[in-house]
Amino acid sequence: MKANVWVRPNRVEVRDVPDPQILNDGDAIVRITSTAICGSDLHLYDGYLPAMLPGDILGHEFMGEVVEVGAGVRKLTVGDRVVVPFPISCGRCASCQRGQFSVCENSNPNAGMAEKLLGHPPAGIFGYSHLLGGYAGGQAEYARVPYADVGPVKIEDGLPDDKVLFLSDILPTGWMGAEMCDIQPGDTVAVWGAGPVGLFAMMAARLMGAERIIAIDRYPYRLAKAERHAGAVCVNYAETSVPEALKELTAGRGPDGCVDAVGAEAHHGNAAIYAYDRTKQAARMQTDRPSALREAVLTCRNGGTVSVIGAYTGFVDKFPMGSFMNRSLTMRSGQCHVQRYLRPLLERIRIGELDPSVVISHRLRLADAPIGYEMFKNKVDDCEKVVLSAA
Repeated sequence: MKANVWVRPNRVEVRDVPDPQILNDGDAIVRITSTAICGSDLHLYDGYLPAMLPGDILGHEFMGEVVEVGAGVRKLTVGDRVVVPFPISCGRCASCQRGQFSVCENSNPNAGMAEKLLGHPPAGIFGYSHLLGGYAGGQAEYARVPYADVGPVKIEDGLPDDKVLFLSDILPTGWMGAEMCDIQPGDTVAVWGAGPVGLFAMMAARLMGAERIIAIDRYPYRLAKAERHAGAVCVNYAETSVPEALKELTAGRGPDGCVDAVGAEAHHGNAAIYAYDRTKQAARMQTDRPSALREAVLTCRNGGTVSVIGAYTGFVDKFPMGSFMNRSLTMRSGQCHVQRYLRPLLERIRIGELDPSVVISHRLRLADAPIGYEMFKNKVDDCEKVVLSAA
């Protein structure tokens, strides 16, 4: 089959690779109809997440048709159309029983490797390095899906791929980001990053009752989408001071909830701080550039909540712990527990309350994945979200 594989930092290639096989009774094989390039994939593309090996198949947002099932699979049959969540979860461990699927205790076969960096291992993730299991990803013609009775959700009513593909990751991630702010009617929620995840967090915050949404980004086309689809007030950090703008918009109080939808490769803040972070990151003295996170902490109202859904990989420098502790802030974070949100969000899509397809800007063939990565990374042609088709 054809698959998009990691070669080295800033290089991917579509190659012929072996077809996936059933390895355990709970596996299914899915013929992929749609897959996407995620902002988190850029951390791999840029070489900031360790434990990538040449030939690793990328991709964790995908859906398709079941073409084979293991002997132990009971909930899926050949021909079912499914969306596959990016965390691989057993459904039986203590974490899964609590609904914390992205920290499943059984799905990461490289737990020892993850413990060295993270303290405890999170779940395995499709196409996201050997640190997180070494699983082949979904930017391919076929994928093996472990624990097939736990993860995939069936799409049975003819909804097109564009409407449901993002149930695999970014729609639930944005929803969880807003949910973790514990939004009350009348709240103001500020979101750093107006890419697809940030936009979904804004749309979710609006549905949850936030009175004012503030979008923070530097790309006018992304801010325009935030205004159009979430009714957001827009702040372009390349043109204005975000702390000053937030003070003015909230009468000096600060937002009630602050969502970091940026993560490890923030391009943010004043030039000196950005240069400091880039230098420390290049020298591997910190793994992540936390400028958006710092700003979220420093601008959140006293007693407010900082929600972190942007992907981080390791360690950050100059975290404002004094501000965080002395002002009674709460921080909530996590890779999304996607399985928890699949059916409720699918129902919202069915009734027309959410239309995730609004983030799609480019559609390419799987064979053009390397072009898609460069477009997405460099925001060529106002690139917001790339969907790949194997057809």
